[in-house]
Amino acid sequence: MKVTFEDRGRGSAVRSRRALVAGSVGNFIEWYEFGVYGYFATIIAARFFTPEGGSEAEALVRTYASFALAFFFRPVGAVLFGRLGDRIGRRPVLIVVIVLMTCATTLIGVLPTYATAGALAPWLLTFLRVLQGLSAGGEFGGAVSVMTEFAPPGKRGLYGSWQSFTVALGLLGGAGAAALPATVLTEDQLGDWGWRLPFLLALPMGLGALWLRLRLDETPVFREAVERTSPPPREVARSIALGAARIMGWAAAGYTFLVVLPSYLQSTLDASFQQALIATVLANLGFAVTIVPAGLVSDRLGRRAVMLTGAVLVVVLAVPLLNLLQDAGTSNAVKAAAVFGAGAVVGLMAGPGPAMLAEMFPTTVRYTGLGLAYALSNAVFSGCAGLIITETVERTGNVDVPAYYAATTCAVSVLALLTLPARKAS
Repeated sequence: MKVTFEDRGRGSAVRSRRALVAGSVGNFIEWYEFGVYGYFATIIAARFFTPEGGSEAEALVRTYASFALAFFFRPVGAVLFGRLGDRIGRRPVLIVVIVLMTCATTLIGVLPTYATAGALAPWLLTFLRVLQGLSAGGEFGGAVSVMTEFAPPGKRGLYGSWQSFTVALGLLGGAGAAALPATVLTEDQLGDWGWRLPFLLALPMGLGALWLRLRLDETPVFREAVERTSPPPREVARSIALGAARIMGWAAAGYTFLVVLPSYLQSTLDASFQQALIATVLANLGFAVTIVPAGLVSDRLGRRAVMLTGAVLVVVLAVPLLNLLQDAGTSNAVKAAAVFGAGAVVGLMAGPGPAMLAEMFPTTVRYTGLGLAYALSNAVFSGCAGLIITETVERTGNVDVPAYYAATTCAVSVLALLTLPARKAS
């Protein structure tokens, strides 16, 4: 499938920057919420998934099952909103998905718990997670399409990297929003009502994002491409499958190191909630530090070289890094460096990833194609990460499972990335 970017040189600098901000802000809110849910997984498990007589481990598995379910609705959202975005435009669809995401996230903050609503409580939570999955599925394809289609010539890697960078900011924001009440409130207060506050913060953030997107222009390339013929479905499907394989390591290692880590440290290594959050903040800082430079370098050296470096490093370093965290004799400074480094290598894949996906699809199917490739990979390898890791550790007692999971998926991505042409990105 021949792919060209017809938008080279089009669009003013002001519109490019506006598109960058409007596209990024939705990703921030989306990943802020997913981060908060992951960080409060143990508390949510106790409040929504622990009927009398159930164990904490069973409740945590059910919590991650709800987490995974939202991810499995992402491909549905990617197809639904992607087709709309490729037909009626990127702007109106991005407005709809930010409204849906904001409403669903805010409502989680006011849900009754199991103690109040009984068996209805986990079903209500799961329903809102489904709505979040649908909206998140429509977010990525539209945001990356807008960023890369408005990007100046030779800067698609840099502009696309801001999608991943705002993912890091969202996860860091979620960690900060979780850490603040965990620090100033008692354990009982945090469990009773303090966990709700970060979810309620999504409302003002969502209103700000809506305002930005209402001011967004439609991309020039979409306006000029609406009458062009789309490629055959078989070619699109092949590109979607290949794109999903190329980013599966990013998806799996990212969620393993950046989101699942807190619950793993608490449930497996007996770390405190505060210690787990500190480790997560450090991992996300490492992730954030490398994303934009990786996108910038990929504009000069090509996407393949940068993404391969990150995937290979995960394969080689995942087990040694996790063993450092498990070793009681390892100093806190070394452990801090280990989690920071784990996040940094994921950033090498996440920086060029959005532009790489955008360049795989022509304008008429770009929103759908790159959104579905991303959603499928995340549904299987991110959404299931917590469930697979928690259940496997519980059944086998092998505490190295997170490292094996990240390394194996990155090994598959290495093979898929080798099919990417080794050329300088245009």
